[in-house]
Amino acid sequence: MTIHNLGENNTILNQFIAELRDKEIQKDSMRFRKNIERIGEILGYEMSKTLVYSDKTINTPLGSKVMALPTNDLVLCAVLRAGLPLHQGVQNYFDTAENAFISAYRKHLNGGEVFEVVVKYLASPTLTDKTLVIIDPMLATGKTLENTYKAMEGHGKPKEIHIVSVIGSKQGVDFTKNIFPENTHLWIATIDDELNDYGYIVPGLGDAGDLSFGIKL
Repeated sequence: MTIHNLGENNTILNQFIAELRDKEIQKDSMRFRKNIERIGEILGYEMSKTLVYSDKTINTPLGSKVMALPTNDLVLCAVLRAGLPLHQGVQNYFDTAENAFISAYRKHLNGGEVFEVVVKYLASPTLTDKTLVIIDPMLATGKTLENTYKAMEGHGKPKEIHIVSVIGSKQGVDFTKNIFPENTHLWIATIDDELNDYGYIVPGLGDAGDLSFGIKL
């Protein structure tokens, strides 16, 4: 797996990440969602540099111009619910892409530290010979991505896979490398060092789904 950690360079992306982490700014859920959306746009733009392009003649009112345009058949898969703002950011740049949606959530056993990732819903077009983009803002343990990938196997074999995330842990990234095919690309805004006993990224930012849409039962 090829890892593209955009946080290794100093760009305006750092400002959006800082605001996502800030516990005071987090109180504004609209701003939180917008920052994730903007990060999705940045990650999508960087991903676009690796796609396949071919020349196409564009006719203007005054003449014509040959331009290199992307030819990949993209399927953007949002992991519900936290992935929705990030999905919107990527979709802003790939508005002709097909879309898939999958629900995956942590089910803590007996309220303790041990949990399993449960997948209960999947809506997807065929993935055969297409470019699958899995969109999930938090790459903590990697278990959600693993279960998402397994659940989508029945929809065909994609030509290539990209993963788009906001914050990951080193442990989660290492785990994911062993699950996905070698030609997979991970596009991520930053990587933190630790996971706590409950599988949350430290320092991270908290629960992206709750911060975006409100606390769940």
